[in-house]
Parts: sequence; C-alpha cells; structure tokens
Amino acid sequence: MSGPSGPSGPSGPSGPSGPSGPSGPVAILIGPPGAGKSTVGPVLAERLGLTFLDTDAGIEAEAGKPVSDIFVEDGEDAFRVLERAAVARAVAGHPGVLGLGGGAVLDAGTQQLLAGQPVVYLETSFATAVKRVGLDTARPLLLGNPRTQLKTLLDQRLPVYERLAWLTVRTDDRSPEDIAGEIARRVAANGNGADPGPPR
Repeated sequence: MSGPSGPSGPSGPSGPSGPSGPSGPVAILIGPPGAGKSTVGPVLAERLGLTFLDTDAGIEAEAGKPVSDIFVEDGEDAFRVLERAAVARAVAGHPGVLGLGGGAVLDAGTQQLLAGQPVVYLETSFATAVKRVGLDTARPLLLGNPRTQLKTLLDQRLPVYERLAWLTVRTDDRSPEDIAGEIARRVAANGNGADPGPPR
C-alpha cells in the first residue's frame, strides 16, 4: 500500500474536502473496471456518515438509459460529454464520497478539476481486475475480447491514475470494509491537520 502522491504534493489536499471547500467531496475514487469503486464507495461513505455518488449512475438517470445503451445508441463521444459535465457538477457540489467512471480521468478538463483534490486511486492488478469484471458485457468498452480490451485500457489509464492520486490503496485480496477503513483513516488524519504522509 502506498502513501499519498499526485499533484497536491506531500501535504495532500487542504482538508478532507480538498480546496473546493466544505461543499466538495471528501474522497474521489478512481480506478479501472473491477477496482471496486461502486463497492468500496458506499462502505466508505457510511463510515464517514456521508453519501456516495457514482457519476455513471447520475449519467444514467439524466439520460434515462444505461451507460451501455448510451454507447451503442449515441456513441462514446456523446457519453464523454455527459460524463465531463457530471464530474464537474459532482466535484463542485457533492459533499460526500464520489466514484468516477474508469475513463473519466482521460479528459484533460477533468484532470485539471481533480488537481489538488482528495483523489483516491484503487490500485488493482490485472489478474484481479479480470476476475472481478469477468465477461461483463454491460461494460461497453470491454465488448469483444474482455481480457484483451481490459489490458489495453489499463495500459492507457494507469499512468493517469497514478499521476492524479493523492492516496493510492491496493485492493487485491482485501475486503471492501478493510479498504474503506484505510481510506477513512487517511481522510480523517488529513482533516485533522495531520501530515497525510510522504509521496510514494
């Protein structure tokens, strides 16, 4: 397990909700498909007495259809436009735990929004991600050969996840409760003004 890193520097974000102030998220979960964002997020939010928001779920509610249908019917570009707007709204105004879609961090504007924020990268090995994702055809970018597609996604996204992360948490062979507990402790320490640790 690694310590905080990323654009915020050794001292991390300014408090548990980052520089956006008390209205912003206390933790923003990023990571590839299978990292456990939608599983760990609600557990973490409950521990902190806050709410969890999954941007993909928000997009589905706004569009009135699943993400997979948006990709098929409207195209990936249309989805990314909706995603960019959903992330911007959530970073600006969701005072809880936020989970981002795996590809959201590829947008340059979103990367700027996340700079200095309490971004938590759920680090997951390729083997574990494959086991968790399986042959999940509901994930539109994994259609065809899921294993090959996932490897391609990881190669493309891992450097971005690592660069944006304030805190990196390994998830292999760990329960959601254990992972959430570690994140909660680091968020609490940062909110109390404690040094969240050196960059990895």
